Amino acid sequence: AQRQKQKNDLIVNLAHDLKTPLASIVGYLNLLGGDVKLSDEEREKYLAVVLKKSEALSDLIDEFFEMTKFNLSEIMLNVGACNLSLLLEQIIFEFKPLFDEKHMDCALHVPGNVSLCCDADKMSRVFGNLLKNAYLYGDRGSTVHVTVTEGEKEVIVDFINDCKTIPEEALENIFEPFYRLDPSRHSAGGSGLGLAIAREILRAHGAAIAAESADNKVCFRIRFKK
Repeated sequence: AQRQKQKNDLIVNLAHDLKTPLASIVGYLNLLGGDVKLSDEEREKYLAVVLKKSEALSDLIDEFFEMTKFNLSEIMLNVGACNLSLLLEQIIFEFKPLFDEKHMDCALHVPGNVSLCCDADKMSRVFGNLLKNAYLYGDRGSTVHVTVTEGEKEVIVDFINDCKTIPEEALENIFEPFYRLDPSRHSAGGSGLGLAIAREILRAHGAAIAAESADNKVCFRIRFKK
């Protein structure tokens, strides 16, 4: 019964998330095709909104298919030796323009070159989803800290950012598909699937992820077995 309820909630949330950008697209297209005379400036503005909402819809559908795929089948991994330091540097660099928009910075703390046996493409997705999460919900003007700690038996990667302290009950649900801390924030660009997908990929690698929050900070900790 619990499983069925989760499935129903998932469908209801998806329908809501698809409907919201779609309603905007239809509304603006009606304005563009209507009888009201629009200035070139208004037309360009409306087209830009339609394009942005269409891209958001496309991303959401892509993520939904990916989530369904992860839930229905085993994730196929293409595992090899990977320079974790280099991989994180590259992904952080790719996110720089986004962080710049919110005057945010991202600092990488890594002890030399750390090697990891993983599927580099899928691990890029995990790290990218965590950085996107930090960008969407992190405080404007703050610094995101990515810290790698190498022990004898495990490698730990922490993603820490400033945000309003997340309550304990919310932390328990944060990796569930479509769960949102603040339902009104869905327009921020988060699909509510990023953390769920990250957890599925990490599980396939035999790794674990957990979240902790206190003192207006949140820490996502990934533990890789060596």
